[in-house]
Amino acid sequence: MPPVVSLRDVVEALDLQSDELCSYLDPDTGEIITFNREEADIARRGEWAKAPEWMRELLPRIKRALEDEHMLRLPDRVHIDEWRMMQDFAGEQQDEGARAALCSASQGAAAFRNFRKVIVSLGMEECWRCYRDQAMAAVARQWLEEKNLKYR
Repeated sequence: MPPVVSLRDVVEALDLQSDELCSYLDPDTGEIITFNREEADIARRGEWAKAPEWMRELLPRIKRALEDEHMLRLPDRVHIDEWRMMQDFAGEQQDEGARAALCSASQGAAAFRNFRKVIVSLGMEECWRCYRDQAMAAVARQWLEEKNLKYR
């Protein structure tokens, strides 16, 4: 019987996704393995003896994540539309000034940095964090449902 996957664990792994880190889910155990490029390179090359001691126990799981077609790669940053999250959050603000400032900040080359600056200047860090957490949970739920995995 397949395990029930922790939605919280998937959300946490999604939040870690970057150009440097990626995560895979073992659908048989519900375990998520997150690793960086260096760890992946060491696992692929089989140079485990040269790896730091703390990394050695992870390398077999990393190698399996990379080579076992059964393992499921979590959506990466390209598939997590955080810009859309920012736009939606901005559009939902009741205060016209806040809405305008957030919409403006979320445009252009430095959108993420500018958006965060405006969030701080408006004192909306907690509101944004809660909104983003809920949006990331929705991404995680959709992905788990597409993979026909049960979650809690």
